[in-house]
Amino acid sequence: MSTQSTKRASVELFAGAGGLGIGLAQAGFEPEMVVEFNKWCCDTLRDNHGVLTENEPVPAATWHVIEGDVRKVGFKDLEGKLDLISGGPPCQPFSLGGQHRAFDDARDMFPQAVRAVREARPRAFVFENVKGLTRASFMSYFEYVKLQLEHPELISKKNEDWQDHLARLEQHHTSTNRDGLHYKVVTKLLNSANFGVPQRRERVLFVGFRDDVNAKWSFKEEGSHTQAALVWDQTFGDYWDRNEISKHDRVLEGRAKLMAKRLSKDEKPESLPWRTTREAIMDLPDPEKAPKAAAKIDNHRFQPGARVYPGHTGSFLDEPSKTLKAGVHGVPGGENMLRRADGSVRYFSTREAARIQTFPDDYRLHGAWSECMRQLGNAVPVELARVIGESVAKQLDEAA
Repeated sequence: MSTQSTKRASVELFAGAGGLGIGLAQAGFEPEMVVEFNKWCCDTLRDNHGVLTENEPVPAATWHVIEGDVRKVGFKDLEGKLDLISGGPPCQPFSLGGQHRAFDDARDMFPQAVRAVREARPRAFVFENVKGLTRASFMSYFEYVKLQLEHPELISKKNEDWQDHLARLEQHHTSTNRDGLHYKVVTKLLNSANFGVPQRRERVLFVGFRDDVNAKWSFKEEGSHTQAALVWDQTFGDYWDRNEISKHDRVLEGRAKLMAKRLSKDEKPESLPWRTTREAIMDLPDPEKAPKAAAKIDNHRFQPGARVYPGHTGSFLDEPSKTLKAGVHGVPGGENMLRRADGSVRYFSTREAARIQTFPDDYRLHGAWSECMRQLGNAVPVELARVIGESVAKQLDEAA
């Protein structure tokens, strides 16, 4: 994992537990401010990135954390000073597990992301959201979000319906005479597992560069890791021996089982294999079977009550985990379980979930288990954020 020496000024909105911000910081972006509403998330951010006493170790970077409503934060003082604005506007309106209210939902914070871009005029921005935003029923609103980010100064009028605003944006977008602030925007749907994250987590990405930035940005959705390479390793390679797995527990499931039948030993994929849940967490003591050893590790406690029911079957150890859930409704983390070869299940500890989201091991999350899982379930995997950040930074440097 590389850290860039050049620092680029940024602002992080809707920061959550900090996954996107950490990865972007590893890529060389240094936040001038970090805005988050949730108290527990802010406690997590301050603990890991805040100002410490002289007797404590200095954090990698001190973040100016603003705890509060982003609608009350101004960005005009930062005009012309930022390389990047980033963030994940609250995704509940678009989540596949939510109520799908989209533009009728007061929790939709995309307008605030657009306002921040309009006021600060950064050279680039990176915003992410859940796959649900790309649902067919939301496509008009997806296009509305994209056009607002492309033309942030064309704001909606008082009492103007979003569809009427969309029509004005479309007319402006196709006009040959477009004055003012504009961005070139690319959208991508990425699977985190394809980028070395031990989790099948799909996120939609909005990446924009200001018109005067001569960026030629492109990003491969497929990444450098594949399921085919993992299944080949499990079928013909040394995956099972390397991870000291007994022959009785060497099990492939679902698509992997079917894929194994079609693979040839002589045709090893050139890509890297997906990382599995086992590879991410199995060097940690089992918090259920070895609670004393687990207690010596931050955020690594056994959480009782895991059970299998329709739609909640846990993550097989020898695949990337299923998407960690934030628990918007129902039991938080109801699907955030590992499933052993014998069919038994238990909840991931907070530390295990943080590993799956590729957070550093010394990163401490605040709150009860359910609150920590909510923070992690809403987070961007750090490794995915780093790869995206390095790609954006490279274009900014080349365009300078």
